[in-house]
This record gives sequence, structure tokens and C-alpha cells, in this order.
Amino acid sequence: MKEAMASVFCVSGCTLNQWALDFTGNYRRILESIKRAKAAGSKFRSGPELEIPGYGCADHFFENDTELHSWEVLAKLLDDPTTFDIICDVGMAVQHQGVLYNVRVIFLNKKILLIRPKMILCDDGNYRESRWFTPWCRPKVVEDFSLPPMVARITEQSRVPFGDALLETRDSVIGFEICEELWNPDSTNVDACLAGAEIIFNSSGSYHELRKRDLIRDLVTSASLKSACVYVFSNLRGCDGERVYYQGLSNISMNGKFLAVGRQFGLDEVEIVTAKFFVEDIRAKRATFRSRGIASASTCTYPRVKADTYLVSAIGGLANSAIEWPEMDAEEEIAKGPACWLWDYLRRSGQGGFFLPLSGGVDSASVATIAYSMCSMIDEAIRAGSQEVLADLRMVIGDQKYVPPEENGAKHICQKLLFTCYMGTENSSGTTKAAASSLAAQIGSNHQNIIIDTAVKAIIAIFVAVIGGRIPKFQAHGGTPREDLALQNVQARIRMLLSYLFAQLMLWVKDRPGGLLVLATGNVDEALRGYLTKYDCSSGDINPIGSISKTDLKSFLKYSVDKFNLTALSCILDAPPTAELTPLKDGQVVQTDEADMGMTYAELSTFGRLRKQLCCGPLAMYLRMTAEDPSARPADVAKKVKHFFKMYSINRHKTTILTPAYHAESYSPDDNRFDHRPFLYNPQWKWQFKSIDRYVSQMTLPTNPRALLSSGSLSRKPELV
Repeated sequence: MKEAMASVFCVSGCTLNQWALDFTGNYRRILESIKRAKAAGSKFRSGPELEIPGYGCADHFFENDTELHSWEVLAKLLDDPTTFDIICDVGMAVQHQGVLYNVRVIFLNKKILLIRPKMILCDDGNYRESRWFTPWCRPKVVEDFSLPPMVARITEQSRVPFGDALLETRDSVIGFEICEELWNPDSTNVDACLAGAEIIFNSSGSYHELRKRDLIRDLVTSASLKSACVYVFSNLRGCDGERVYYQGLSNISMNGKFLAVGRQFGLDEVEIVTAKFFVEDIRAKRATFRSRGIASASTCTYPRVKADTYLVSAIGGLANSAIEWPEMDAEEEIAKGPACWLWDYLRRSGQGGFFLPLSGGVDSASVATIAYSMCSMIDEAIRAGSQEVLADLRMVIGDQKYVPPEENGAKHICQKLLFTCYMGTENSSGTTKAAASSLAAQIGSNHQNIIIDTAVKAIIAIFVAVIGGRIPKFQAHGGTPREDLALQNVQARIRMLLSYLFAQLMLWVKDRPGGLLVLATGNVDEALRGYLTKYDCSSGDINPIGSISKTDLKSFLKYSVDKFNLTALSCILDAPPTAELTPLKDGQVVQTDEADMGMTYAELSTFGRLRKQLCCGPLAMYLRMTAEDPSARPADVAKKVKHFFKMYSINRHKTTILTPAYHAESYSPDDNRFDHRPFLYNPQWKWQFKSIDRYVSQMTLPTNPRALLSSGSLSRKPELV
């Protein structure tokens, strides 16, 4: 192990933008990453989780085709000279003895060294791994695996090791983790390092959530510091066909210090992080880490497989110096994450751009700004020499000779990709119309101003003719709440109908092929409360802000005023949020969102956090809110909590049809996979609300319901409700 003192090792991790079931593209990107790793002098290349089939295959993992094509891709990789003289670690799904596993396949020079299955699966958040895979339940055990003939012919191996083992090269020992194994309290890297592993490779599929990036920093640095090792974290990046965006940030850490960190967001499909380091620094750290030495000496034997190669850099060079973790505010995450997700979806959908109903409010302005951020990133990538991004842009707009101009390139690209439309009615204000036009001019979108009153009146006229002459009225004109709501919803739904008409025909008008994707504009707080019209502009093909709070969107727009020089956003931020669906009074808007909802956006964020993140029902939410704000009147808190749960319940049907949205917030009510709840509620919540009433009347403010149970406060016979 100590043949070459002060020798520089070189290893690489990869960030890949893979696409579920795109075996051709996935193979091309994997091969390119291996080429780049070798060019950097690396002797070990590790990629992200399930990189061959794509992480988001979902129930396609049940299909034999998915595994078959994965083996075919692996066979091509094994047989390609590009993969020679470097240890390659790739991810796929493999069936062993009738059980499907999420595995890493480690190979060198046409020989498979080890197939290492995932031992701890992830089933929280948007993950459902145990639906398709089984964890390897035999730590430190290796079995024989029979290779399929197509691979055996290339490797000249009939059986290879399958299980939990370390890889021993001629100069070091390597261990493996797969994503969730790092997050778990009993991380597998600990035993591996105690058994002698000096380098840990983690292959991950970690998606973006706002403010999550520092969690990766803490987990990786803690692992490399506590285990005294080099830790290589390789992650997916991009939209591979799901509502999530995998966030990159591949990195390499040694003894608690970062040696290399990749970008979190970017348009490049392949990115390499490479580090050169002295392995003696690990051994010196372990020699002085006395309690670790005792634990290591008492650990169980770990099986090892041998690789007849060295990890010493193929081209030499200096070892990496430690670097700082790059910080990023939530506003920048909103500017870049959803923008990259939109670009991936657009270029992979075969459509020619986006259509956005631009109302002049915060939500639609946020979507427009994110789209403009996307165009800015495209322009920056092309200026940096990315032929891949330029080729994708030309394909989308249908012009194989297009090159954005040197000046105002992002604005010119936006003119090609984003079509916006202000759909006014007699209830719309001049302020919002001006704001929408000003913003569209600053970002360069194709913009239209239209009036939809004729269509609204035509729909109402059909109803009046059918029911015999009764004319519904707004409350401001003497109508009932039912009439008022129906008239508001007609306006909102006609906007969606027109959005799809324009989206399908605007490129036809301009003699361009394809159609436009309709961008929805509902935020996470309004979805949670159900404050939206079913099938209005909260509906669309995709929604970049559907999991972002109004509070964060406002902060993002403030950031964008300076970042993108979009001064039109200032007046949008100053105006109170309003749907503009009821009659004006003296030319001014009288309807506001917060008054209609009966709660503020800040309160909605609190309700969302307590409901989802802290798993609070009505009683627990009331108790938590009174504990967090002792100055609040218990009766007021109770009223707000009851109103929230009532409105959440009666509007639950809206949540089930929300437009597929970018996942960014951990209290999202997305019904697809993230937040599984009943479809039909009793909105009276009789038992729960009466429990709240008892505490209001008693002015009792315990901190949580578990404390009540343990103290016996709820042990008396409950009243029937």
C-alpha cells in the first residue's frame, strides 16, 4: 500500500443531464464524461445514480426492456477503447436471483470488478425507490452473479462478484455509497472507512429544493472529516422527465475540506469534477485520530475485490488546494433552477417556445422573469462556446443558421422563445396593463394586448338564453355570492381557452413549425389554500413557480430588478396582489387576494410548513402557533386555523389537477407523488375543531399534543361530536 510515497492520486466525479429511457443520449453523455476524466489524468471515474437508464424511469423499471437495454449500453461501454485504463463506475438496474436492485457496475479494461447494489433506499419526498427496487440486505456479503451472454462475450467472464465489498487497487482501497446511504444515520461509509477504505464514491440522484444545497455541503464534509477520507459525490443534473430538477453540485472533499465543487445549475449536459491529492494526507489524519484507530481495529472484516491498477495520476501535476463552498441565495436559486428545468423541458418536448398569459401581477411576472433568465443562460452558454446549446436553440426555433446578436442576445432569444399576452376585461386596471407591456418590452417577448369582454359576454349570453332570461350579476351590482363567483370564473377560464388557442397557432402565423407550451402561473400558497379557478391560468402544460411561495417570489423579483435590469418589476411589486375579476370602483381595483382568501400569504406559508413539514393536524397546528406567538389571542389563532383547514378541504379537488410544476418547496401540496392526502374531506372537522375550542375556552397553551397525552390532559372521556 505504501510503495509510492508522496504520489498524487487523481479521481473524477461526474454531473450528467440524463433523460429517462434515452439510452442513446445517456450512453453518449457517459462516454463523453469518461473521455474528459481521462484527459484530466483521472484513474477513476464515477457517475450519478442510475445513469444508464435514467433515474426517472418509474414503473418502466418493471419492464424487462429497461434492464435489457441497460445491459446493451454497458456492453458498448465495456467494448469502447475510451473506457480502457481507467476504472469506470456506472449505474443501472439489475435483477439478481429474481430481485431487482439499483446497482453500481465497476469495471476496468473489459473486466467487471464488482456489482455493488444499493443498501438503503429512499422513499421520502418525491422518492419511491422501494416501489421498484429491493435493498441489499446482506452487509459485507458478496455472491456470484451470472453475466448475460452479450456482456460475458466481451469480458470473458461468466460470473462476477455481486454485493457489498471494497475495491482494492495496488495503492489504495475504495468504498462505495449510493445517494440515500449518505443521508441515513447509519451511513455505510463509516464501516467501509473503518475497514480500510480511503476513498468513497457516492453516486446520487439528489433533486433541488430551495435552501437544500448547504445540506449536501454538511453531509459530505462531515463524512470526509469523520471518516478521514476522500469523498467523491457525483450527482445528476436537469429534468429527466419528472417534476423535479436534479441539482448537480458534484464535489470532492478530503478530511472535511473541499477540493473541487461543480455547478449547481447549468445547461451543459456533461460536467467533470476532478481532484488530485496526496493519499498520505488521509493516512496522516488517521494516524493521529486515536479514537478512530480503536474503532477501526475492532471492526469486522470487509470483503475485498482486487483491481490490478494504480490511482496515481496519469499525467502528474500538483495536488488540489482546499476551496470554499460556493454560497447561493434562494433568489438566485429561483432564477436558475426553474430556468434550467424549462430549457430541458422545451428542448426535449419538440415544441417551439412558450406562451404566457401576462397579467401584470407578481406570479405571471415571476414566470416571465424566469423565462428571461433561461434566455440569459442560453446566451451565456453560447458566448462561452457551447455548440451543444446553440444546436438545441436552432432546433427549437427551426432555424439552423440562427446566432444570437452580440448585443442584447438574451432579449433577442426571448423574442424567439417567449410569447406573452395581456388578456384584459372591463374589470382590469390600466396599471396592470401598463406593467405587463413594460415588462414584456424589457425582456423582449412577443407581446399582445387583447380584450376578452366579447367572449365573456357571449358565454354568459348562452347561459341566459338557456335558463330563460335571468341575468347573473356581480355582488357590487346587487347579485349574490354565487352569481359573483360564477362571473369571475368565466373570465378566468376563457383566458385559459385563449391561451391554448394562441399557443397552437402563433407559430403558424409566423410560418414557424411546431407549437408553444402554455406556462401556468399559480404559486404554492394559492394551490395549498385552493385560491384559484379550476382550469384558469393556474392551468397549463408546465408551471415553473407551482412550488414556490409568494414571499419567495417577491424576493426573487426584487433581486431581478438589479440582476436583469428589469425596472418594470418595481411597480408590480408595489401593487397589492389582485385577480381583477370584479368590477372596478371609480376606475380603481377593490378586490385583493388576501382579503378574498381571509388570510395573508405569510400566514399561508406558516400553515403549509406546519401541515407538511411538521406533520400538524388542526389541533397540533393551533397549539404550535399559540406557542410560537404567545401574544396572539387564542381565539384569533383558532379562527385562522379552522378557516385554513376548511378551505383546504373544500378545495382539495383542485389540488389533484394542478399543472405539473417544478418542485422547489418542501410544503408543496403536489398530489402527484410528493403529498399523498385523501381526495374527499369532511370540511367541518368536527372532532378536531371542538378539541381546539376546549383549549381556547380553558386558555390552556401546552406546546404539543404528545405532551397533552403524556400529562393526562386528554385522558378524560371525550365528548361526542
